[in-house]
Amino acid sequence: MKILVCISNVPDTTSKINFTNGDTEFDTNGVQFVINPNDEFGLTRAVQMKEQQGATVTVVNVGLADSEATLRKALAIGADDAIRINANPTDGTFVAKQLAEVAKQGGYDLIIAGKESLDYNGGMVPGMLSASLGYNFINSCIDLTVDGTNAKAMREIDGGKETLSTTLPLVVGGQKGIVEEKDLRIPNMRGIMQARTKAINVVEPTNNDTATKAVKFEKPAPKSAVKLVSADNLDELVNLLHNEAKVI
Repeated sequence: MKILVCISNVPDTTSKINFTNGDTEFDTNGVQFVINPNDEFGLTRAVQMKEQQGATVTVVNVGLADSEATLRKALAIGADDAIRINANPTDGTFVAKQLAEVAKQGGYDLIIAGKESLDYNGGMVPGMLSASLGYNFINSCIDLTVDGTNAKAMREIDGGKETLSTTLPLVVGGQKGIVEEKDLRIPNMRGIMQARTKAINVVEPTNNDTATKAVKFEKPAPKSAVKLVSADNLDELVNLLHNEAKVI
């Protein structure tokens, strides 16, 4: 079984976010980038399948040269090889088209992507990718097993969970639950050293057409100061909730 895992290179959630050029561009100065958490859960499940079923695991990223450190971490975790599509991933449609071209050439049986990236939160790529390829698709996947050409998956739905049976080839939009957080792999020294020597296959995008463009970014308004009320002053608390907060 050939598995392709789509990797996004996203800012660490602890990073301080700023914008430049009149709030039209993301400021990368001082920002640490990591594997998108939803993608890391999917990568770990793919590596488990490699160990249990003899699958091969390829990771792919649409990004510029500064994303290669993230790909090398994926290799250190257990991926066999890596592909970088040399383009700036600013548009979900564009990213899905580039990933589809790589998938067509590789003949992959299973494609695992995070259900969304934690920077743009578009949630578009896995569905668009499956549509472009004509593959079966399961989103919000929290459990996945494959037996031959048959797959069984569980996904989150409003108010519960749903178990589905399907066949390969398959695109999965994964999230926490496809493996648990405690099962995430920390690269060991051997994996890190091996990842340093593995070549990253860089391919050029098939076209540069994008469907959307970010016009401007705006940060949320800062939170107002907290007012502390003494525990024995209930009258003041009620007054503030009624007249200032207007919640009662």
